Amino acid sequence: MARIDDYVAAKKLAAEKLAGEAFDAIVKRSGFDAPEPNVLRVPFLDRVYNVLFPGFDFSDEKSGEKEAPIQEQILILHYLLAPETPGPTGNWVAYREIPGAAFYFSAFVKRAVDPLKKTFGRNAAGLKQASLRLGAKAVEPGDAAFEFSLFPRVRIRLILWEGDAEFAPEANILFDDAVGKIFSPEDIAWLAGMLVYRLMALANPPGPK
Repeated sequence: MARIDDYVAAKKLAAEKLAGEAFDAIVKRSGFDAPEPNVLRVPFLDRVYNVLFPGFDFSDEKSGEKEAPIQEQILILHYLLAPETPGPTGNWVAYREIPGAAFYFSAFVKRAVDPLKKTFGRNAAGLKQASLRLGAKAVEPGDAAFEFSLFPRVRIRLILWEGDAEFAPEANILFDDAVGKIFSPEDIAWLAGMLVYRLMALANPPGPK
């Protein structure tokens, strides 16, 4: 398991690489908006971050808070570093089909597929409610299936079959195959897990204190 020092080092490395590039080139490549000079506006899940160039400090657009989960910061920076690609291809693949992903498959299942089944396996309505709150669109097949645009060039589909007295729940997570040119297999596993855990939080909001 990575230590916080590892995350800090990973962020520092990515930020230093990006700081050596032209801001306009990063904006064009990423597909994000730049509402003012040297500021990227980055929607991610149910939050929007303002990312300041060249230091790559993050602040929440709504609250103004300076803290954002460091794993999210690293994924966003890795997306910004990715080479420009034509965008989503419309060709959907399983995690195992992503080059180099076999080594991380068990972590991917533990981090994303198992929590998806455990939380929503008998609650497809809860998955629908949470997915729509993230702006997802319904797709086929499954008892509940949704497509998420997590970055301008990254698409993920979650597909759920509810369990019953006879059959256990089943779930699948598919990726537009452009993702393999943007993120490492480890980052893709993290990304899928972040999506599932955010859906879990949205489906089970904290009660009043």
